[in-house]
Order: sequence, then C-alpha cells, then structure tokens
Amino acid sequence: MLLIGLTGSIATGKSTVSSLLSAPPYSLPVIDADQLARKVVEPGTPGYRAIVGYFGPSTPDLLVPVSESMPVDGPDGKGRPLNRPALGRRVFGDDPQVRRDREKLNGIVHPAVRWAMFSAALRAYLSGARAVVLDVPLLFESGLDRFCGTVLVVAVRDPAVQMRRLRERDAHLTLKDAENRVMSQGDVRVKARRCELRGGKGRGVVVWNDGGREELGREVARAWGEIERASPAWWSWGLWACPPAAVAVAVWSFWENVRINRRWAEMEARERAKI
Repeated sequence: MLLIGLTGSIATGKSTVSSLLSAPPYSLPVIDADQLARKVVEPGTPGYRAIVGYFGPSTPDLLVPVSESMPVDGPDGKGRPLNRPALGRRVFGDDPQVRRDREKLNGIVHPAVRWAMFSAALRAYLSGARAVVLDVPLLFESGLDRFCGTVLVVAVRDPAVQMRRLRERDAHLTLKDAENRVMSQGDVRVKARRCELRGGKGRGVVVWNDGGREELGREVARAWGEIERASPAWWSWGLWACPPAAVAVAVWSFWENVRINRRWAEMEARERAKI
C-alpha cells in the first residue's frame, strides 16, 4: 500500500485537495491528522486533561464559556470543550514563550495522533486499499514524511493569496493573528522546494494552487498521473499480495527518505552559514 503524505500550510488549499482525492475518480481513503487531533483532545481524554492541566491556570478562557446549553462540567459531565481560538492565541506566534507553549501542546497531541494514524493506516492496508492519504499539516516537521512513498505539497507562489484566503475564511482573525498562524506553519514555498528534492517518478509532487477550484482540479489530476505512473495498480496489488516484499520496499523507501532529509538539512546549514 502506498502512503501519500499530503501537506501544505494554512489557507493553501490542502483540505480541498484532500476532499478531491477522497472523491471519484480517485476515491482514496484519507487519514486527516486535524480531525484526529480534535478527537484526541475531546473532554474526558488524557490529552484533554493534560492540556487543561498545563494551560488552564494561565488561560482563563481556555474552555468554552458556561451558558444555558453548556453546563460547568460540560454536556456529558466530562468537562467543557476547549476554546480553540483562545488556545490558538497561546501557541501561534514567534515569541520564545509562545514557541515553548506550542512545543508543549505538540508534545501532548502528536503522540496520540500518530497512534491513531497508525491504527487507521493498518485498517486501510488490511482492507486492501491500494493507497492511503495521510493529511498532515506538519508532515516534514513531525518526521512522518520518512514513512511516505510519495509526498504531495499544496502550495501557492504568492504569499498575498495565502493571507487573503485565510482572512476571508477566518474573519475573526486580526491581521497579526493571521500572520502568526501563517508563520507557525512555515513558508510553504520552502516546503515545496523540500518536496521537489525528493526527485521525480512521483516521489515528490507539488500542487500549485494560486488559481480557482477548476484549475486546482487539473493540478490534482496531473499530480495523480505522476503518482500512478510511478506506482501502477499492478505494483500496489503485488506488494499487498506479498507482505515480505512490501516490508522490503517500505524499509528501502524509509532509508531513502532519511538520506534525502539529511541532504536537506545540509543544504539548510549551508544557507544559514551564508547569512
């Protein structure tokens, strides 16, 4: 089974690409890290308790306010849901303390999400899926790209397009809040270059999304064509039918991805040395 890592940055169209890939003619199963991240911090979960324990004392509005429809202990007695805009203000930004808070939140959420993703991917493999999409905003940063046979980055060439889409989508954000959210996920053009470093043959494909939905649909079709040529159906089914071969290919792909990441790190180090 081919693992396709789908990533991008906020307001670049990653979710739209994910929905296109999950629908005909592709009909690929999608494992959405954002959806899983919400599930693992629902009231009553260990993740929820850890977040409330760390952020609660310093964030008075961390939980959804009490109202006629929202009792103090939540609708099911497990606690009120997290107030995501308030939590976002704590962890989006470039201040040293904000970065530490973001790392703390990631340390709570990411392990639980990874386990949920592994379980979902295993179910997809056992069901005979040819490929599965791992929709992960921080694919490179989390190191999950090492496990993917293909990486798709949804990017825009013009930063103004990304900012405009974000503020149109989330009208409650101030300009500073929007800038902090974009900054927290890194420059998507850098992610595109890193994706291209994986080389051709469907291993790294950039989907450019500066236009409308129709143009994006054509870009997704082009990207899928590259992936399909590199990993045709007969190859996928052959690996599914022969688990030892699938394991060998997975190990080789992992090692190749580790090597590529080392080369990327060396390139970044050389760039920093020039500054």
